[in-house]
Amino acid sequence: MSQESGREGILITGASSGIGAALARALAEPGRHLFLLGRNRDRLAATARACEDGGARTTVTSCDVRDRQAVAEAVRAADETVPLSLVIANAGVGVVGGRPEELDRIAEEIFAVNVAGVFHTIHPVLPRMLARGRGQICLIASIAGLYGLAPAPAYSASKAAVIAYAQGLRGRYRDRGLRISVACPGFVRTPMTADNRFPMPFLMDAEEAADRILRGLARDKPVIGFPWPLYAATRLLACLPARVADGLARRLLRHQ
Repeated sequence: MSQESGREGILITGASSGIGAALARALAEPGRHLFLLGRNRDRLAATARACEDGGARTTVTSCDVRDRQAVAEAVRAADETVPLSLVIANAGVGVVGGRPEELDRIAEEIFAVNVAGVFHTIHPVLPRMLARGRGQICLIASIAGLYGLAPAPAYSASKAAVIAYAQGLRGRYRDRGLRISVACPGFVRTPMTADNRFPMPFLMDAEEAADRILRGLARDKPVIGFPWPLYAATRLLACLPARVADGLARRLLRHQ
């Protein structure tokens, strides 16, 4: 496959809505080729049109990040078209609540997307970036990964895994030209949070979240956590004795 010259390649998963779509629109400018992956073909096409209006070239691939082979083929095809300078593993799902007998199924579904999906996205491009001696990878986690949320324990656990993996990768490859960051947004107004029935302090639009993530990436921040009050409070909870932290968490997030 022939490569395009003079263009910057960027790949984003979960680009059909929410933070992924907002990131794609914010990154769209002349000289960039955006490779957009997502499950909803129609919404993905709408994101692509908005990006092309911004001057970017786009390639759309409708696939599920749980499908290792499909994602690997999409990532490799993208990198062979335009060497990828930035890969954002954004695709994710969340389930709130669930009866005790459903927890096993819920956990498996969440980890298949939020954890295995991240692996499927970044593992095919890692050796290619390492061979070039440069590249940037961003994993989208959540503040929920810093302290387990009672309404969504499996979601919190999956994001904790993403945070730890990003930190490990950064330490492993920082001397080989790779810049690896993990973004930990708070509550963002997206289709995934639309059905939440508990307080969501400091709720923000996806566009604001995307802007904060991109500013953090420009500074090569290891952890991009926001909004600051919620991020700081959650980090504090993780450092407190469990009984104290549990009581404060119930006050901060009274779930139903």
